[in-house]
Amino acid sequence: MSDAATIAARVEAFVREVVAPYERDPRCGAHGPSEDLVRELRARAKDAGVLTPHILADGTHLHHREVAIILRAAGLSPLGPVATNVAAPDEGNMYLLGQRASDEQKARFLAPLIAGEARSAFFMTEPAAEGGAGSDPSMLQTTATRDGNQWRIDGRKAFITGAEGAKVGIVMAKADEGATLFLVDLPDPAIRIERVLDTIDSSMPGGHAIVAIDGLRVPADQMLGAPGEGFQLAQVRLAPARLTHCMRWLGACTRAHEIAVDYANRRHAFGKPLVDHEGVGFMLAENLIDLKQAELMIDWCAGVLDTGALGTAESSMAKVAVSEALMRIADRCVQVMGGTGVSGDTIVEQVFREVRAFRIYDGPTEVHKWSLAKKIKREWKTANG
Repeated sequence: MSDAATIAARVEAFVREVVAPYERDPRCGAHGPSEDLVRELRARAKDAGVLTPHILADGTHLHHREVAIILRAAGLSPLGPVATNVAAPDEGNMYLLGQRASDEQKARFLAPLIAGEARSAFFMTEPAAEGGAGSDPSMLQTTATRDGNQWRIDGRKAFITGAEGAKVGIVMAKADEGATLFLVDLPDPAIRIERVLDTIDSSMPGGHAIVAIDGLRVPADQMLGAPGEGFQLAQVRLAPARLTHCMRWLGACTRAHEIAVDYANRRHAFGKPLVDHEGVGFMLAENLIDLKQAELMIDWCAGVLDTGALGTAESSMAKVAVSEALMRIADRCVQVMGGTGVSGDTIVEQVFREVRAFRIYDGPTEVHKWSLAKKIKREWKTANG
């Protein structure tokens, strides 16, 4: 853990000193930082030796508990994960490819991601209006049809993070054998971005797109795993990706809390600093409690993943507990800072928006609770015959 702590300290210094001043850069738009800004930030991260810090030079992926402290440091700015190349969806896609891709696939698709030279997108979610897959991936409608030594993929996808500007795609489609994953080079004329949605979050390059896939041809050797293994492979990515979201946004809320604390100590009202008013001081105290509980929940779940377990239930519990705690923290920070808290003068307002979206992304709170309730029922039935 000492090596990871050293890496995390370097990442934190880089994010606070180099990345944070970019937070008001005009290249930060409604659909995330521009490609030009991403390249500039990653070049600076590479020069500082903190690009893709969770994967060592020999390709070794650090343990999840080690990754936790590094990604929390990267998350201290909404731009930090993008700059250091640990942002979603790239971080989760790198993990999946590192675990299950062939050597040839790693050289072609994973290497440029690790080098920070390419971004990626995970094409799974589909439009709700068409009855497509969302929180229930079994509703998958995009099809994959075998055609000689190729596969033809057709369908529509929705909320595809980073599709605009991505160079690597992982597409989930339904073959006769079941859900299957394919690796594709982007852009491809058969994958058309219909529009990029306007959403309340704005930290991820490329935003979230509605995408049409019409006659996409994919060679058989670009299938990830075997036909019908799509859900199984997605599970490899799912729990760690949920948890790394928690790690990054814990960093963002840590920074928002710091800003709120500074504001409450400097701002005076009714004859004394805001922090001395019980209503304000207690909110900041509650933030400390929620921050620590979130940190401990992440560490516990990371420890489970480090045993080699899938950690499906544990990551659901962590995702619910942490996302809800972070929402409370972000909300209190806005409240403590009043008018300043709802303005763009600090990142507090953005963190509030990002964390609100996080309560939905990677599975809404209610879906995770429903899944856990099903587990409780299964275990009860097993115990009671």
